[in-house]
Amino acid sequence: MLRFIGRRLLVAIPTLLLVVTVAFFMMRAAPGSPFDMDRKLSPEIERNVMAKYGMDRPLGEQYLTYLKGVARGDLGPSLKYKDKSVLQILNENYGVSLTLGLSAILIAGIVGVTLGVLAALRQNQAIDYGVMTVAILGVCIPTFVTAPLLVLAFASKLGWLPSAGWNGGALPNLVLPIAVLALPQIAIISRLTRAGMIEVLHSNYVRTARAKGLPESRIVAKHALRAAILPLVSYLGPACAGLITGSLVVEKIFNLPGLGKFFVISALQRDYTVVMGMVIFYAALILALNLLADLLYATLDPRVRLA
Repeated sequence: MLRFIGRRLLVAIPTLLLVVTVAFFMMRAAPGSPFDMDRKLSPEIERNVMAKYGMDRPLGEQYLTYLKGVARGDLGPSLKYKDKSVLQILNENYGVSLTLGLSAILIAGIVGVTLGVLAALRQNQAIDYGVMTVAILGVCIPTFVTAPLLVLAFASKLGWLPSAGWNGGALPNLVLPIAVLALPQIAIISRLTRAGMIEVLHSNYVRTARAKGLPESRIVAKHALRAAILPLVSYLGPACAGLITGSLVVEKIFNLPGLGKFFVISALQRDYTVVMGMVIFYAALILALNLLADLLYATLDPRVRLA
């Protein structure tokens, strides 16, 4: 297993390098500048500002300088937020996205797996059709539609929950954004679990377990479910990364100070260093969670050997 982890880490280095390279040159190719304002700076001031951040040098030299900083763990200063580095912005705001993402994926996992198992056990019956109908709606309806509808229903009409804001992570402020993030994942997880369960329930070893007279509940919980969630494990790696780093739309709609909101604002303001820092953080998180998913997959499936 250690050799497998070592090989994956060695592959991760050129992958991250490729991500950094593509993101760096794409950001520089975008029109505009971090220092474009409504009031045009004088040429002399603009030259001084560009020189301060090293943006007056050739693009290749800027790229190599940035790589050296990343290798030292320095993602640079923000070009728009005064007296703040990119690492400070990540450190101050990742907790919001982490709370939302982990809560959403936990709820989605529990509810989605439960619905998927129920649908598989009652295949082609009313509960199966009901779960699949809800799953299709959850996949098809985007979050920028779900979020305003929930705000309209539970905040504006009923007044049960606040419509936006973080408020120190108070529970009422978390309910709507977590629900919006979890609903599409519940739909996907329930479909994956249902498909896996149906396939496993028709396998030979499940027939053998039934022939031995084992209770159906034990067959489902101990034998079938473990194999049925294997496709789900592979999906959860990038899904967790996406939720933990924050949904751009959800954080913007609910005015939450998470990474997603900062990513959008920084991209619009051409804050190159903050966008690059977010991209590196997101890419590293995806690689780490995919590695964790592979290890978990090998733990659940004894046929898989990590050499």
